Amino acid sequence: MKAWIGRHPYRASLAMLLTCLLLIDQIFPPPIPHDAPGLVVVARDGSPLRGWPDADGVWRFPVTPEQVSPRYLDALLTYEDRWFYWHPGINPLAILRAGWQWVAYGRIVSGGSTLSMQVARALEPVPRSLSGKLRQIARAVQLELRLSKREILTLYLNHAPMGGIVEGVEMASRLYLGKSAAQLSSAEAALLVVLPQAPSRLRPDRHADLAQKSRDKVLRRMAELHHWTQAEVEDALIEKVGANPPRLAWLAPLAAERLHQSAKRNKQGIHATIVRSTLDRDMQVMLERMLADRVAQLPRFVSMAALVMDSQSLEILAYAGSADFSDPRRFNHVDMVRGIRSPGSTLKPFLYGMALDDGIIHSESLMADTPQSFGGYDPGNFQANFSGPVSVSEALQRSLNVPAVDLLERIGPTRFAARLSSAGLRLRLPKDASPNLSIILGGAGTSLEELVGAYRSFAAGGMAGTPRITPDAPIREARMMSAGAAFIIRSILDGGGHPDQPFVENNASGTRLAWKTGTSYGFRDAWAVGVSGRYTMGVWIGRPDGTPNPGFFGANIAAPLLHQIAFALPPSEALTRSRPKEVSSAQICWPLGTDASTTVPEFCHVKRSAWILRDTIPPTLPDRLRARGLIENIWFDPKTKLRTTPTCQPKAQQREVARWPALLEAWLPATQRQQLGLVAWSPDCPQASMVGSIRLMGLHNGSRLRAAPGQKQLVVTLDAVGGTGLHYWLLDGQQVAMTSASARKKQSFTVSAAGIHNIAVIDAAGHYDSLMFEVDGL
Repeated sequence: MKAWIGRHPYRASLAMLLTCLLLIDQIFPPPIPHDAPGLVVVARDGSPLRGWPDADGVWRFPVTPEQVSPRYLDALLTYEDRWFYWHPGINPLAILRAGWQWVAYGRIVSGGSTLSMQVARALEPVPRSLSGKLRQIARAVQLELRLSKREILTLYLNHAPMGGIVEGVEMASRLYLGKSAAQLSSAEAALLVVLPQAPSRLRPDRHADLAQKSRDKVLRRMAELHHWTQAEVEDALIEKVGANPPRLAWLAPLAAERLHQSAKRNKQGIHATIVRSTLDRDMQVMLERMLADRVAQLPRFVSMAALVMDSQSLEILAYAGSADFSDPRRFNHVDMVRGIRSPGSTLKPFLYGMALDDGIIHSESLMADTPQSFGGYDPGNFQANFSGPVSVSEALQRSLNVPAVDLLERIGPTRFAARLSSAGLRLRLPKDASPNLSIILGGAGTSLEELVGAYRSFAAGGMAGTPRITPDAPIREARMMSAGAAFIIRSILDGGGHPDQPFVENNASGTRLAWKTGTSYGFRDAWAVGVSGRYTMGVWIGRPDGTPNPGFFGANIAAPLLHQIAFALPPSEALTRSRPKEVSSAQICWPLGTDASTTVPEFCHVKRSAWILRDTIPPTLPDRLRARGLIENIWFDPKTKLRTTPTCQPKAQQREVARWPALLEAWLPATQRQQLGLVAWSPDCPQASMVGSIRLMGLHNGSRLRAAPGQKQLVVTLDAVGGTGLHYWLLDGQQVAMTSASARKKQSFTVSAAGIHNIAVIDAAGHYDSLMFEVDGL
């Protein structure tokens, strides 16, 4: 070794020098940034939604050379460093030229820094001195040894100082010019090329004239070097420089905050500065404008939330977690897309879908919307009245409470809650509480996000799904109901569910919207959720602190916004428009609920066209008050035609009739009751058919009344004896009055038409009494 050194002293010295330089390079590496400089959440097209600065408070939007306008790159490399792809980090000729000009003129005429040196200065600021310049040169060489030219250019694009706390061409372009760096014009590109030379003095929002002069210098230089035509430059020179003070226009702020927090928890920010979302920028802008237009109409502390999801991909396209992110009075930072609230009646479609799959109902099954007590639970309707006999379709479309509670008791609240949970819709209950009948009316908690994921089942053949807010989120689906049940429920929600009636579009544009509303107890939450085309969407309105809003309910406050959103979305085809093979239509008969083609005509009082599953027509649900079934033998006196029994009248004749459920017979008009054989009882035979312990007093059954001469009306006054709770009074099958438990039970009725009439009273437990009378002289 010593002999080799002796023979080659210069080579040995060079080797030692290189070794020392490499050692110094390893001991003092350049400060190449590896950690994420802040974080930016972007829409599906890559446009920013919201950003967060780095630890030093610097705003930066990372981009690559391919994401920047070619005109900017052309101007940058031409004006700042024409030999960028050829030099090793420093340009000796440029440095010598700059030094000679400095000595000759006593000032800096042209800079000698390459882009690599500018990157080194941006990453590690040094004093403007000879020692600082030497250190900058060394760092530039170190960068060249470690990085490719593309990587160095990328560092410049993202770290070039642009004034104040703004760095990088993309962030500067968006803040000063309101557009992406990919869309820069020639004049705008020249402005952002020259801005890093003196970012404080050339800020376009503060020193527009000086910035324009510097920009024009770049433009003329591009023409002199024949990179741009003279005509292009002349057009660019016409543009005036001007910009508003930097201000970030945030979109989907709460969705972005959600992704920001998720990235921090998962430590994604260590590896990436951009978090990509599934949000569609145009839809997001549309949604936020709609909420902004409506927010002034709401009371001071009321907020709103809305969600739009692609039913096929489960991707969230628009996300508004609060009504106005700038208004703290409206709880602007509370994300009500994820807030747990009472869903009101929005769960009813899933209950009816489950009952369809269980084979206990079809779309026109006869239900009883009457006062009923379910083990001490006495539900009422939103409008505080009852309708008597209704179909499943009518009960769901009108959101009647009693039929839903009746159905849930038959299915079981625990089983129903388990089905919802398995499909991704978890019901939150108080600690140690079990599901009960109240859950179908909002007696549990869930979120708008989970509701939208569940309603997706009506657009995707019964498959619910978990909404996805990032493109790499897994697709999670679960069956909520069969495809046939989903088709029938959607048919009810968007058109009434009548196979024999042509569908009527929701509006002139032909948009089909299947939707359901909900209102929680005390008017705390107003909901509207639905599916249209390939979209599933939902709206919540209320106060995040749970304060009631009297008069706010789903139909009048949330539904209009849902319809506005649906009709503003881009047209799309529904995922499943065709009728599943297991769904067919059939004519059924009330009160038995059986197939009209196999039902005795005398037993088919009302015909209905129904959707059925798997060619199965389930009969009317078992009568809660009369266990012997709906087909019954009755006895009547052959002379008086009044009801009797063989004990009272040995010559009594028998007749087989189809009875209506006991809870509904009081709602039947007098003429229909007579046709069914439900005539008055003979006074010679005690009435034995009363259900419960309530009686009407003040008029005999079968009485015949005559109005006073010249009178066009007749007033009938009756009294109710016995019964519990509220009393509901019906005249000819229509509810006309309601008396409280503490009030007197007397009630007056005004009759203005001659003929047979029926009066009935029903208590809160479903017990009833009724009588028929005939009026003459009107």
